[in-house]
Amino acid sequence: VQLQASGGGLVQAGGSLRLSCVASGRTFRRSTMAWFRQAPGREREFVAGSGWRDDITVYADSVKGRFAISRDNATNTVYLQMNSLKPGDTAVYYCAARQGAVVTWSRYYGSWGQGTLVTVSS
Repeated sequence: VQLQASGGGLVQAGGSLRLSCVASGRTFRRSTMAWFRQAPGREREFVAGSGWRDDITVYADSVKGRFAISRDNATNTVYLQMNSLKPGDTAVYYCAARQGAVVTWSRYYGSWGQGTLVTVSS
């Protein structure tokens, strides 16, 4: 599956952004979708995931209560709504897809989008 992410930008602390990721192909409905992020000088980290079974969602502790992942199977799109943004959320955000359950290790995701930059100013 091919992924195209968008929606990044510059926002002040406390603000909101919504990222979108459109997937091509017929396997979106049975794909686990996730968002990862990578800040300069740091490793890529899991942010949120949406399993294709039972509407399961998983979040990193650092974003719980502030971010929400959702998916629209009709348009093959996964979203990441980000509220109460902090300067520490500044990173390039990537969407990813895999077959199987939500996992937090990036190496288990076989498809990746190109990344979209989110910058949160203080």
